[in-house]
Amino acid sequence: MQASRTQSGYRDMEKKLYKTPSESIVENVRELRNEDINGYGRLFGGRLMEWIDSTAGLAAVRHSNRMVVTAAVDNLQFKSGARLGDIIVIRAKVTYVGHTSIEVRVDTYVEDVPTGLRHPINRAYLTEVCVDKDGRAIEVPYRLKPETISEKAEYEGALRRIENRKARRKEGF
Repeated sequence: MQASRTQSGYRDMEKKLYKTPSESIVENVRELRNEDINGYGRLFGGRLMEWIDSTAGLAAVRHSNRMVVTAAVDNLQFKSGARLGDIIVIRAKVTYVGHTSIEVRVDTYVEDVPTGLRHPINRAYLTEVCVDKDGRAIEVPYRLKPETISEKAEYEGALRRIENRKARRKEGF
């Protein structure tokens, strides 16, 4: 069955609703201020983790149109630091959708003001779970339809990350 756009803008394929990864993109921009800096003059990692969590949650909400909670954070890699006055860009995008969970990739950059070039400083993957008003897990109403080569590769990578998470749980992590 061929996909068609409905009035609400979502794809309806075989009675299942789909959204693309690009429909979930959230981008937050911040200037680093004194309250964001640690004792070594760099961006406080915990502050960045808060921003990453919030941005990932918003991407999952955009995809699902539901409340979500963070179930897991993994592969949080600090590649380099940032300093007072730097412009920080945090970009989140859904990479995988399960029955109740949504994986979100979050990339963080320092943006060079004169050139607009972005330099990566962090990457993280978070798992968000759709919940009802009582906090019980509920089904994600929209499946994911990766369109680009990179979105398809990210989806395949998510399948491997899910297996790794399952293996870590068995090991007690």
